[in-house]
Amino acid sequence: MEYARLGNTGMKVSRLCLGCMGFGSAEGWAHNSWALDEASSREIVKKALELGINFFDTANVYAFGVSEEILGRALKDFAKRDEVVIATKVFGKMNDKPNGGGLSRKAILSEIDNSLRRLGTDYVDLYQIHRWDYETSIEETMEALNDVVRAGKVRYIGASAMFAWQFQKALHTAEKHGWTRFVSMQNHLNLIYREEEREMLPLCHDQKIGVIPYSPLASGRLTRDWSAENTARSETDAIAKSKYDSTAEPDQRVVKRVAETAEKHGVSRTHVALAWLLQKQPVAAPIIGATKIKHLEEAVGAFSIKLTPEEVAFLEEPYAPHRIVGHQ
Repeated sequence: MEYARLGNTGMKVSRLCLGCMGFGSAEGWAHNSWALDEASSREIVKKALELGINFFDTANVYAFGVSEEILGRALKDFAKRDEVVIATKVFGKMNDKPNGGGLSRKAILSEIDNSLRRLGTDYVDLYQIHRWDYETSIEETMEALNDVVRAGKVRYIGASAMFAWQFQKALHTAEKHGWTRFVSMQNHLNLIYREEEREMLPLCHDQKIGVIPYSPLASGRLTRDWSAENTARSETDAIAKSKYDSTAEPDQRVVKRVAETAEKHGVSRTHVALAWLLQKQPVAAPIIGATKIKHLEEAVGAFSIKLTPEEVAFLEEPYAPHRIVGHQ
């Protein structure tokens, strides 16, 4: 395993982060009919730790908090708290009441306590806003986040899935008032979807923000032929279906080039897709979702290859612009 500082902080994270959206039940943010039960989830967490992964990402809305509960219990049993980095998120609707979600001061101060209780810890290492809240001023949100840091409940704060102008506005607001700044951006980035390269990645590089991209394998689409048999997730994951068009010829050409590069190196396509992300600045740690032990083992193998500049260009050349997805 390789480790890197997260953005401009002194905190070191494994260069692969385990995403825990698949832990819990078929309820919550993604309605995961393919989600793992607790016993299976614990085995994934245990194996991740054995492989050197110290970075775990979840959210309050994943299975309506069950993901946090499972992760918290597993880490308590298998690891020392100071040796792991726990990231969770706030924004999504936890109930249908007027204040059941969003980034108001009321929501943030309530949800951090709820997350801490479910995770069974006194603090979260990285607390992230899951989306941009168009109904709450960024001043209210940033001040509340600053307060949870000052209260010792959160070590660092991060953001996820928004436009670059919004992220810059948040950074400016924090700097203007002397509040805690975001140290990370969790965004949608892979060989099929590279719209973040236009503005967000240059902004993060300039501001020394660590990028922890989600969906690094395009929900598995980079790991198999388009004509290959569908998986349970590809058949039922409505969010993934909304992001990718299986009929797009440029995307198909990218997948073919991933396959050709993998064959050249004698490795899996997963290795190539992750190796491409790992060489890209300012990516700190792609977030991998694993529902099987072999998914983790295969992902860690990505460190065994280094792509040449010519190979990177070969993989990137067929790319065509995509509509913006993931900010909703």
